[in-house]
Amino acid sequence: MRTLHSYLLRQVLSALGMTVAVFTGLLLVGNVLREILSLLVNQHVPLVGVMTAIAMLVPYALVFALPMGMLTATLLVFGRLSADHELTAVRASGVSLLSLVAPVLWLGLAASALAALINLEVAPRCRVGYKELLYELGVARPTSFLVENRYLTDIPGWTIYIGRRRSDTEFEQVLLYETRNDQLLRRVQARRASVTVDAVARVIQFRLFDAEVFTKAIAFGTDLSPATTGTNQVAAAESDWSMVFFGETSLPLKFSSAHPMDSRPKISEMTFTQLLAELADNKRRGIDPTPVMVHLHRQVSFSFACLGFTMVGIPLGIRGHRRETSFGIAAGLVLTVVYYSFIILGQSWETRPHLLPHLIVWIPNFLFQGLGAWLLWRGNRGL
Repeated sequence: MRTLHSYLLRQVLSALGMTVAVFTGLLLVGNVLREILSLLVNQHVPLVGVMTAIAMLVPYALVFALPMGMLTATLLVFGRLSADHELTAVRASGVSLLSLVAPVLWLGLAASALAALINLEVAPRCRVGYKELLYELGVARPTSFLVENRYLTDIPGWTIYIGRRRSDTEFEQVLLYETRNDQLLRRVQARRASVTVDAVARVIQFRLFDAEVFTKAIAFGTDLSPATTGTNQVAAAESDWSMVFFGETSLPLKFSSAHPMDSRPKISEMTFTQLLAELADNKRRGIDPTPVMVHLHRQVSFSFACLGFTMVGIPLGIRGHRRETSFGIAAGLVLTVVYYSFIILGQSWETRPHLLPHLIVWIPNFLFQGLGAWLLWRGNRGL
């Protein structure tokens, strides 16, 4: 029996490692491409900084990849055992289904304990550390956010577009849009620009060459002043807008000096103890604590997803009689969508306390574990 259990655990662990790696990679792609990879390609941050940032995102991805991997692994392994009639041989030797799968159920429980540690402590801390690292990389290379062919809104009140980046400080085809209360006040376009950064004053200085400035008449000349020498100016008025041409001018933009650690973390970035403290503080001040309760219950309930997915995956894999990897992954994705739909529903109702959204996030656990227990019972009886 010990040999049989060891064989079964090796099969599940092997499939679990493969599926968790695949799902983690897929979940990381979105964040890496959006926030990190573009900086690396443009040589704005060192490779070590990029790899550190990716490592900090791994626990955040594991929160979702571990339950999905556990479900897919059980579907794959028990589907193959059923298709190869190995389960028939085992049961013919007098071993019941529950005795056979007991180690896998314990593995699911251990995976839930690991998921709880990640959900409630590791992932929130890594997420905060990841944001702090991105901030530090930006301070070390203050112009790193100026990426080609992208509209950038990192500086409040301004939208920046860079056509081409020649170096860390030299740019071509630069567009700057100043907005206030969702109203466009000024548009600046320049064929070439150089950028310097005053880290102390938190100011990015754009030195613009061959610049055309289109400004609302009421705001004309408020912030932009031409260089004192070697500048040609031509002004023209058209409706409510005025256009000024500068051979060379400077435009200072002040960026935020707030450090990400200076403010309280978002609810989604709080650890279990921080959530409990936030919940108590909201109740003390008479603030509706439902959003905090929803996230707290979601973090705890989601930790049991590994066990629920294991209990469902075993009988479904046996009944499927399929050994194809594509079937296991497809079935895993469908069941995952069903599970997450309740989580999304609870989060969408976090401002409606009368609907008890903090209890809705527990429904998929009861549903999957109850269904899994019933299917295992039927399978043990040979039904």
